[in-house]
Amino acid sequence: MNNYFSRLPRLVSGAAAAGLAFGSGKKKTTIGGQALIEGIMMKGPKRTCICVRKPDQELVFREEDARPAAAFGRLPVFRGMYGLFTAMKDGVDAINYSASFFEKEEPAGEPSRLEQWLERKLSSARLEKAVMAVAMAVGIGMPVVLFFVLPALLVGLAPENAPFWTRNLLESAVRIVIFLLFMWSVSHMKDIRRTFEYHGGEHKTIFCYEDGLALTVENVRGMPRFHPRCGTSFMFVMILISIVVFSVVFSLITTTNPWLRMALRLIMLPLVVGISYEINRYAGRYDNALTNILRWPGIQMQHLTVFEPDDSMIEVAIEAMKRVIPDDGSDNW
Repeated sequence: MNNYFSRLPRLVSGAAAAGLAFGSGKKKTTIGGQALIEGIMMKGPKRTCICVRKPDQELVFREEDARPAAAFGRLPVFRGMYGLFTAMKDGVDAINYSASFFEKEEPAGEPSRLEQWLERKLSSARLEKAVMAVAMAVGIGMPVVLFFVLPALLVGLAPENAPFWTRNLLESAVRIVIFLLFMWSVSHMKDIRRTFEYHGGEHKTIFCYEDGLALTVENVRGMPRFHPRCGTSFMFVMILISIVVFSVVFSLITTTNPWLRMALRLIMLPLVVGISYEINRYAGRYDNALTNILRWPGIQMQHLTVFEPDDSMIEVAIEAMKRVIPDDGSDNW
């Protein structure tokens, strides 16, 4: 019987880190990817491909047609909200798929009483979906709690007579510090570090394709590893935009109640996501002084989440990339 809950930490960490690495060069492409457990998922306009290197070094693939976005998911601002949700959902599913090839490495052990009870009450398929739903909920909830709820609660301890601009500045500083500490600590976990090395392979491969070079290990190896449309950049831009948006909101709604401030942040979060996506999209699409300034913070953040891949990781990225490149140029941005 599958030990479902042994996979939950991996799924949660994957959901929390699932990114939109929409990969500048001579060509701009809408093709993007996500690093997995010993693998990579590439998304093109027509096809999605997951490539995983199994413990015996064999490459396995899962390919499927891309789903068309909902009508509102193509509108400015709304497409950022829709894109983040679908990326999280697809990312958790892809990580679950890649993790399935390494379950035999984990101690088998006896299933817990909870797992035995759930097996009796639910079918294996329904239990699998339930675990994925929990992983996605926790993966989404953890960043929200860390970066939005916790700073609001901490700043709620400040004296009530503190100026609102001081309170907003302090809350923003706490949020950035928590984000940096979180990313730094995650990057030092052994399994996550390998995933971040695959992340580097994904970026380099997209750069190679955008430069119009043949997708070979040698060509990809020489490419930059920091990409302007990376999910890490998006996350950091989102934090910066939240500082601006919430400063405006709390200048209009002056409250020191930490729970009300937290509720307002959660209500405004979809708008922050949508605006951040548009800024990240603009910064990745154009090359000028303004976009260089907009890209710089996110590029620096990638030092924590994008590491140098080895040749075997680059090979995985190339194989996944080749299978999603359309033959009609529909990925041109």
